[in-house]
Amino acid sequence: MRLGVHVYGTASVAAGVLDLVWREFEPAHQPIQAWGNHIPGVTALAILAAVWLIAGGVAMQWRRFARTGAAMMAVLYAIFSIFPLPRLYTAPHYLGQHAAVYIGVFSSIAQQLILVIAAVTLWAMLSQQESLSPAGSRLCRWVFGLCSVDFGLAHLTGIQAAAAMVPKWMPLGAAFWTVFTGLAFILAGLAILSGILDVWASRLLGLMLLIFSLLTLTPMIFAAPHNHIAWGGDAYNLTAVGAAWIFADWLEMRRPRVSEQPTATLDPSPVA
Repeated sequence: MRLGVHVYGTASVAAGVLDLVWREFEPAHQPIQAWGNHIPGVTALAILAAVWLIAGGVAMQWRRFARTGAAMMAVLYAIFSIFPLPRLYTAPHYLGQHAAVYIGVFSSIAQQLILVIAAVTLWAMLSQQESLSPAGSRLCRWVFGLCSVDFGLAHLTGIQAAAAMVPKWMPLGAAFWTVFTGLAFILAGLAILSGILDVWASRLLGLMLLIFSLLTLTPMIFAAPHNHIAWGGDAYNLTAVGAAWIFADWLEMRRPRVSEQPTATLDPSPVA
């Protein structure tokens, strides 16, 4: 569990530091501008959120404070998930009533929801007793799984935009890798929803996201070192890597152990 927690917490700290450096919300993954271009005190809110990210991410690094840090992250990322909501109205208004438009907006919301679910499940794992009801556990599974499916649909319905991020040196062409990763997102989501190989699906999902950072997002920082979105996008993606691994650990923890399975006993008495 510690690897996912450290990646999630450290990447959240990095996102907070970046927001402090630019003194703004990262436009791509914290799109508060969707609510308007003249929000009173938006700079102060960005600094407050940045300090919150740093404090919560640091708290997650120590077991004594990790549960508090997880709660802080769940609250803040839940707030971030509200930022894109106006686009459910404005995006179709400007771009047309197309499925791809709605899928894209839901994808931006889902990007934050997987971080919320990871924080909630970490908070539950660190509790001395089961903190999530069966209904709450099902909700976490369904939200995380559906978010992964939506990421895949966003790739498949926006191949041209997603393909532009694929390194040109990769073989088979950018469109192939866009479709391949889109299908991988969908399959991972379906595995999580069904409970079939869900732990492996979550771990491989985190690995795929890590490869995104190594091959695509980190090189973008060198190409545009003064771009907040380039830095923030990589920080967000690494947070999502940690989220997938935390969620995998939670799924594994909830599996019944072999020793807990009822075993049949043989009746030693002779059969009449």
